[in-house]
Amino acid sequence: MKNASPSKLSFSNALIVVLFFTIIYSTISILTSGFNWLILIVVDLLLFVFVFYSFKYTLEKFIYQKIRLVYKTIYNLKRQKGVKVEKREFKTESIESINQEVLEWGETKKLEIEELKKNELYRRDFLGNIYHELKTPIFNIQGYVLTLLDGGLEDPTINREYLLRTEKSINRMIAIVEDLETISNLETSQISLRITKFDIIELTQEVFEFLEIKARKKKKEFCLADKYDKPIMVKADKKWIRQVLVNLLDNSIKYGASKQGKTKVSFFDMDENILIEITDDGSGIAPNEIPRVFERFYRTESARNKEKSGTGLGLAIVKHIIEAHDQTINVRSRIDVGTTFGFTLRKA
Repeated sequence: MKNASPSKLSFSNALIVVLFFTIIYSTISILTSGFNWLILIVVDLLLFVFVFYSFKYTLEKFIYQKIRLVYKTIYNLKRQKGVKVEKREFKTESIESINQEVLEWGETKKLEIEELKKNELYRRDFLGNIYHELKTPIFNIQGYVLTLLDGGLEDPTINREYLLRTEKSINRMIAIVEDLETISNLETSQISLRITKFDIIELTQEVFEFLEIKARKKKKEFCLADKYDKPIMVKADKKWIRQVLVNLLDNSIKYGASKQGKTKVSFFDMDENILIEITDDGSGIAPNEIPRVFERFYRTESARNKEKSGTGLGLAIVKHIIEAHDQTINVRSRIDVGTTFGFTLRKA
């Protein structure tokens, strides 16, 4: 009997017992010719009352009371986790719903445990990456300072050079710390976006000019994919989108073609959004590495082989900035052909 309460179960069982007794009594009475309706009715009533209350007491005392404790425990665990849970009284006629709620709660806890394991693994990797990134500049600084203290400070041929190297390592450490602070602020929404309307083509050309000297040294060229006669207006935080463009274009300088490389920027109208794509002609990214390119400190195999400088946080920052605008960013790549990063912005 699905979703039956103790009263319903007790009633049905008492009725079965009485019916069974009535059949036996009637059979025996007919065979002995001693059938008495009054005795049968009185005994049936007494038997029904006895079976009903004894069965009901047993169910409530040894079964439903235990279920009630389980339900109460689950409710208390939910409340301790800080989850706002509507307090509900346990009802004996809803055993199936309680069972379903227990299963859902168990599944939720299972997912939480899996997420905790995943975060723990990510935390270990993250700490290891921080150690790796900070170890090199710290040891370099230590080596330079010890050399200067051991007599190099009085040697004009090396003192200035070592001080400049020390400054370079310090600047690298500062850049890592600043990038980590930027990501932390973006994740905790401590940076408020100042949404304005601006021309994304004009901003892109400004970034071209900003990186022109660096690109020329590496023999790289920036260009727009087409001749855009009209401005393309978007709604976003101009300062942070500038950071996105700087990071992506700077990456194309580092990892583009080694000689006479070219980076192309394209714009596409996507109804409510504008899609911006930045395409280089570098060595590309392996398919198995693409899902991880936006992780903090992650470097692809080709990037590690080239040993390019950088904090390893640029793409992670880009992803957080775009997601802070409620937009998306993606990457596609082919080995020995090039890589394209594409992100969307709200059309003004």
